[in-house]
Amino acid sequence: MSGASSKAVVLLSGGLDSYTAAAIARESGFELYALTVNYGQRHAHEILAARKVAEALGASAHRELAVNLSSLGGSALLGDGDVPKSGPDPSVIPSTYVPARNTVMLALALAWAEVLGAYDIFIGVNALDYSGYPDCRPEFIEAFERTATLATKAGVEGGRFRIQAPLISMTKAQIIRRGVSLGLDYGLTHSCYDPLAAGAPCGRCDSCVLRARGFEEAGLRDPLVAHVV
Repeated sequence: MSGASSKAVVLLSGGLDSYTAAAIARESGFELYALTVNYGQRHAHEILAARKVAEALGASAHRELAVNLSSLGGSALLGDGDVPKSGPDPSVIPSTYVPARNTVMLALALAWAEVLGAYDIFIGVNALDYSGYPDCRPEFIEAFERTATLATKAGVEGGRFRIQAPLISMTKAQIIRRGVSLGLDYGLTHSCYDPLAAGAPCGRCDSCVLRARGFEEAGLRDPLVAHVV
């Protein structure tokens, strides 16, 4: 731990990765304070999933904050254009990139952490099986960690914040295996960028493709696969 506190703020999107990262925090002995940000995304299914995940993890508190990034636009996930269905290409930053999303979310998590007296913030970013977002890279996490100490009263007074990204160097298959070993029910999660009307995953967006590939490589069955059409 980075300070005297056993509390950790965990960013929960309702997806597979954030669920696993939070479970790793719990296994490490942290008391979980879950934060979900409603940033104006195309649908509310992942928010509903985050609530289920927070309950399953036994979080001491779960806050939902509304920060309407859709008023700024700039992303297919905010309604600007269609969600691409051609498969992920990490060499190209796709239209589903939301400008500054992880910076905004980590800033909100940092604010709550300082109020709670917590020094650890967990985020489920990954830099291997991902869509090429710049704010999922180790360089970004390291830079924000430095900023957290410089920008806060707690940091100036000697506290050291740590941005923990336990999945950052793992493949999607490794993440899934790790979660299964922790007893996680991935049927509670939602990954799809562009779900069907009833919430079923489209099976074709980058997130769906990466999820399906991860379960296949892990040799496991996705509990949501029966709903894919």
